[in-house]
Amino acid sequence: MSKVVLITGASSGIGHAIATFLANKNYKVYGTSRKPDNVNSLNFNLIPLDVLKKDTIEAAISFILEKEQQLDVLINNAGMGITGPVEETPTAEIRTVFETNFFGVIEVMKSALPQMRKQKSGLIINITSIAGYMGLPFRGLYSATKSALEIVTEAVSMEVKEFGIQVVNVAPGDFATNIAAGRYHTPVFENSAYKKKYQENLNLMDAHVSSGMNPLKMAEKIHEIMETKQPKVHYKVGGFMEKFSIVLKRVLPDRVYEKIIMNHYKM
Repeated sequence: MSKVVLITGASSGIGHAIATFLANKNYKVYGTSRKPDNVNSLNFNLIPLDVLKKDTIEAAISFILEKEQQLDVLINNAGMGITGPVEETPTAEIRTVFETNFFGVIEVMKSALPQMRKQKSGLIINITSIAGYMGLPFRGLYSATKSALEIVTEAVSMEVKEFGIQVVNVAPGDFATNIAAGRYHTPVFENSAYKKKYQENLNLMDAHVSSGMNPLKMAEKIHEIMETKQPKVHYKVGGFMEKFSIVLKRVLPDRVYEKIIMNHYKM
């Protein structure tokens, strides 16, 4: 039987690339979107799910189990970006990004785990970010959500291992997707003390995404992990310098590393 895969946030970007790739590999793929009726020409099933609404999570998983009687792989990809100086970013928006990138993922895992325990098998892949390994100027809040998810992934991996369930995370770097359009951008206020540097960094972020890697690379890595009997807990998918920056953070003094990051972002 084909493995049944649930991918959140599959209407565009990395999620769409993963869903399309896995469907072509003959997996039974259920992608999710908050508004699935707005998406056309797919080779996989697209069903409604909003990670901020627990009833839609439970309804989506119940629908899949009614159709397939199994759930083999959960890929938590849905998320949102946020930019801005911490001082000027509205607290309500900070809470929303944590609800989406962190608490929402936990709710989906909570809803999927009972079936995986019943099966005595399953794989959960949480999509985090290389940005989660470091604090980046004007992206610190986004980095914090992904860093928190990395740590929880480590904990859940140990908690569910006895049930035959594997939990991993995959941290992408910059990919050529429409993520910038879906970010919450704190406005560049005219009288802001951060105006010049923040605007320059917004321009730099958009340039990085536009020149990013093909999302197909993420799809290929996800497939490779799914075909691995004993996957690692942490994976990084990105350019050499993106991955090397994590190594540098481990070995360099804090202030030296901070200076490198500030130079890179023209701070």
